Amino acid sequence: MRPLAITLTTIAGLIAVTAVALVVLLNFDWNRAKPWLDARASESLGRPFAIAGDLTLTWETHAALPDQSWRDLIPWPHWVAQDIRIGNPPALNAAQPGAQPGDMTSIRQIAFSLNPLALLEKKLVIPDLRFDVPVVNLLRNADGKNNWTFKNDDKPSPWRLELQRVTFSKGSVRLIDAIQQADVSVDIDTLDADPDYGVEWRMRGKLHGEAVSGNGKAGAVLSLQHQTAPYPILAQLRMGKTVIAAEGTLTKPTDLAALDMRLKVSGVSMARLYALSGIVLPETPPYATEGHLIGALGPQGGHWIYEQFSGKVGASDIAGSLDYQSKQPRGLVSGTVVSRALYFADLAPLIGADSNASKLKRGAAAVQPANKVLPVEAFKTERWRSIDADIKFSAEKIIRQKELPIDKLTTHLHLQDGVLSLSPLNFGMAGGSLSSNITLDSSGEAGKHAIKATMQVTARHLQLKQLFPALQALQASVGEINGEASLSALGNSVASLLGASNGEIKTLIDQGTVSKLLLEKMGLNIGNVILTRLAGDQQVKLNCMATDFAVTNGLMQTRSFIVDTDAAILDVSGNINLAQEQLDLTIQPNSKGLRVLSLRTPLYVRGSFKQPQMSVDKSVLAMKAGGAIALTLLAPVAALIPLIKTGPEENGECARLLAAARIKPVAPPPGKSYQGKVQPKFK
Repeated sequence: MRPLAITLTTIAGLIAVTAVALVVLLNFDWNRAKPWLDARASESLGRPFAIAGDLTLTWETHAALPDQSWRDLIPWPHWVAQDIRIGNPPALNAAQPGAQPGDMTSIRQIAFSLNPLALLEKKLVIPDLRFDVPVVNLLRNADGKNNWTFKNDDKPSPWRLELQRVTFSKGSVRLIDAIQQADVSVDIDTLDADPDYGVEWRMRGKLHGEAVSGNGKAGAVLSLQHQTAPYPILAQLRMGKTVIAAEGTLTKPTDLAALDMRLKVSGVSMARLYALSGIVLPETPPYATEGHLIGALGPQGGHWIYEQFSGKVGASDIAGSLDYQSKQPRGLVSGTVVSRALYFADLAPLIGADSNASKLKRGAAAVQPANKVLPVEAFKTERWRSIDADIKFSAEKIIRQKELPIDKLTTHLHLQDGVLSLSPLNFGMAGGSLSSNITLDSSGEAGKHAIKATMQVTARHLQLKQLFPALQALQASVGEINGEASLSALGNSVASLLGASNGEIKTLIDQGTVSKLLLEKMGLNIGNVILTRLAGDQQVKLNCMATDFAVTNGLMQTRSFIVDTDAAILDVSGNINLAQEQLDLTIQPNSKGLRVLSLRTPLYVRGSFKQPQMSVDKSVLAMKAGGAIALTLLAPVAALIPLIKTGPEENGECARLLAAARIKPVAPPPGKSYQGKVQPKFK
């Protein structure tokens, strides 16, 4: 009997100890343990922690269920803590923009239960953690120190936390960030009668100096254990004139692995999204898009896909998919964008070529001088080094002014380490093609905001009559133009890059016909113009046209510019100043054969790009006209002598010009002046 007595005594002792422990736990004043708990929590968090109100413990059991096991009969401890305060870390710089909150977090009440059996496995299992009136203040100063990074010991803890769901009621969150120039507050309130959402929120404040506001709804209970339970989200955010609306669900809140929502975005320019997303987008006209956003956060960062989106940019339609992946040292955005009908004017903001009124509307400074044509708006190169990009864009049809013979566009944009390239950038133009490869290097070697630019342009099979559709005299002409250009420069805008460019530009026509009436007008052959009008226009064989410009520090100088036909030779000389936007060209007409009533004299094309002017040498014209009038007094036939021109029958230099024009143009490295010689013009 002795072993039985020992066993009974042991069991009785365990029951007694358990009973005493339960009595102590039920009657113990846990407020006496708060100093010890506060100290341990402060040490663990690396900042002040305090339970300023009551701390109570009760024991709860589950309601009786048909399939209830013995484990469900064990009571669980249920803790309720009043007035919890978590301070800021001592290392946080107190110099913050705006008001400095005293605590990082204050909570009116926290309530949660613990699974006692899980403690045997060193697990803290909390089925439901409830926050009542939480107030959170997130701070970051200019040197990057913040209060949301907690102390992290190198030794892993043997205990594991398993939080299954979070329930919260009224509360607020405030973010004060010196780096992002943000002071934003979010107020949360509960909803009682909404069947889909449990809380609503409202946001207000400033971000990057602009007013930001928003509102939305969300579920009251954030399920962290049941990964398939959808957490509903409804949000609308406004920053300046940018509006973002989203509606969807989050089905894996623990790792944001299944964000699925419908996203609408609109604003005055896509570039304004940089402050919200950190993704570099081009300057555009007002836009609106809608698509499907899915996203996930993984060990290497986030992966977000904005797929099957469509919308408008200006008057143009766009559609496609964009993919963003968080990588080191910077993220990558890739994708494909297509436009069925692209209005060419909608491309102007990309290079700052839109009007000052348009610039002000999209939030840019009105910097374009009234007397300048080339865009002076600087590229925001400091943003290029924040992200990499690989995007294909195509426009099936381009809607443009009649004077601009462009019909389609394709390009492949690369952005890598601050180097932007459009390779290729192809236009369908005048029945042919205009292909280019452009590289804009803002990696920093050329200066803080300077760009090292190189450009290779090739024109093939441009139809003469389509190239100048507004000139009626060319509509009967045939023939095609080919050309090439190679330029390099240092600058930070279209105007500064062209104004400092170096290289060569060449064009060539080696076959075709041109309007006789046009040539007669350019030669001021008054009699032949009258006869052509009476007898009808004819086509004159075009032997060749060759242009060859040397470009040095933005000054385009003619080495050769000849138009040779069976009827006349037009010899053009002079220069085009890209830096000052000035023209200074002289057109010398040389007729072949007999011309009646020719007031042949040089034509001058001068003035600014904005207001070019064409004029004639009035002194030469007056001398010829005066001679004709004087001779008229002597003999009517003699009066025609000064106005009759017998030109050369042929031009032996055409072959040489064509050969020179076919030599591929070259450009020096960016920042280096062109060293080629400016050849004397052909006579």
